[in-house]
Amino acid sequence: MTVATALDKILILDFGSQYTQLIARRIREHNVYCEIHPFNYTMDQIREFNPRGIVLSGGPSSVYDQNAPLCNRELFDLNVPILGICYGMQFMSHCLGGKVEYSPKREYGRAYIEIVDRNSLFDGIENPEKLPVWMSHGDKVCSIPEGFRLSARTDNCDFAAVYSPEKRFYGVQFHPEVVHTHKGMKILGNFVFKISECNPNWNMRNFIETKVEEIRAEVGDKNVICGLSGGVDSSVASVLIHEAIGDQLKCIFVNNGLLRANEAEKVQKVFRDNYKIDLIYVDAEEQFLTALKGVTDPEQKRKIIGHEFIKVFEQEAKKVENAEFLAQGTLYPDVIESVSFKGPSATIKSHHNVGGLPEKMNLKLLEPFKELFKDEVRLVGKELGMPDEIINRHPFPGPGLGIRVLGEITKERLDILRKADTITIEEIKRTGVYYQVWQAFTVLLPVKSVGVMGDERTYENTAAIRMVESVDGMTADWAKVPYEVLGHISNRIINEVSGINRVVYDISSKPPGTIEWE
Repeated sequence: MTVATALDKILILDFGSQYTQLIARRIREHNVYCEIHPFNYTMDQIREFNPRGIVLSGGPSSVYDQNAPLCNRELFDLNVPILGICYGMQFMSHCLGGKVEYSPKREYGRAYIEIVDRNSLFDGIENPEKLPVWMSHGDKVCSIPEGFRLSARTDNCDFAAVYSPEKRFYGVQFHPEVVHTHKGMKILGNFVFKISECNPNWNMRNFIETKVEEIRAEVGDKNVICGLSGGVDSSVASVLIHEAIGDQLKCIFVNNGLLRANEAEKVQKVFRDNYKIDLIYVDAEEQFLTALKGVTDPEQKRKIIGHEFIKVFEQEAKKVENAEFLAQGTLYPDVIESVSFKGPSATIKSHHNVGGLPEKMNLKLLEPFKELFKDEVRLVGKELGMPDEIINRHPFPGPGLGIRVLGEITKERLDILRKADTITIEEIKRTGVYYQVWQAFTVLLPVKSVGVMGDERTYENTAAIRMVESVDGMTADWAKVPYEVLGHISNRIINEVSGINRVVYDISSKPPGTIEWE
């Protein structure tokens, strides 16, 4: 990737661990650039990438499995520092003459390592006799390769960490990238700085300057079309591209009738009035609601919303002259998923983002954030001087409230949800909870229950409040919000929103549940 050409870089080879993205995030938090590539990345590609260090991720396989992921052994002849994590450590040991065996006592969860050789990887780690770490393995190394030394162990794992000082190879059976491992950031930092000797030259100001020049060079005198939703990714992308090419950017904002309260007015005011961006506004509420009439199946809803969006967007885009590019807020996790060595996962649900536009419209893709994680996009927005209200907004799905009104979507039910959701957001912003959770929203359920208001019996709708804590949305835990906050939200919704007489709080984690209800 061109942004990284002049940077010190770490290469992460992915063997299928659920934590691989976390490794990249932790390394980038040290202001060092890194990329994730599949384990079968070729030696030519690795040499061209020119990493200062290589990380071998964990993975669910055994090195003895028939289809175990095995990368080229020439990797160990590059004279580049290598850190093997979990399966990565086992693979390295296996390749270099050590032995791996099935462990009768598997370790999943918290364990405590004893550091017996404080090498560069553990430099500056206090309390070496009992360091809490996160384990997730069945196999373990039972014999280390020649030239390797033991550096840490647990009661169940004789070789919890090993290293070769001559070759600068390091292996840890635990996962330093997860928050449950104490001093995990320090351990990764030691590999990045002390062992791989990287400079911390990855920051968002450098990214913006380089990306602006790239966009200008790529676009030339052509126009760029961007679908602006008001969410973080498309908003920051629009401002960045506008800084690069000015009025050559044409933003299209489609009001599908599934937006939050006053969303259409806010987006127009911010981008048209404040940023002076050429914004095309399309009110297609009636078209979307007509197409969705009577539909209750979640997947069908998504497909209809996506189909109608493409239809409207394509119609408006055709009116833009000299347009050659379509800008999208594609993020690095989307890129990683597309090259996962395990191939496409089973369809859980259609993705929140609407796809299919480039193929239908014959436009070249412009994806300024395909190298960034979500939190890095927020930092770009901050560097660009964008207000917190935009850059720190919670994620909002492409289908909008269409997947938060469970059952049939009607104007009346959407309005009920908008009022309830507005109260939820107002209260958590007032109490500071909004900036402590990853995402919070209200869902209108197709469930009615009996209530009593005053002296009258009611039979009204149920609203569910969903708040989760997460790093990147891939996994999430329900937020332990103070009872007083939840109680106040419930009282306000029931008292102020006609049509709701019961409020419940969702305490499901992801997995097994998803963050959105549909």
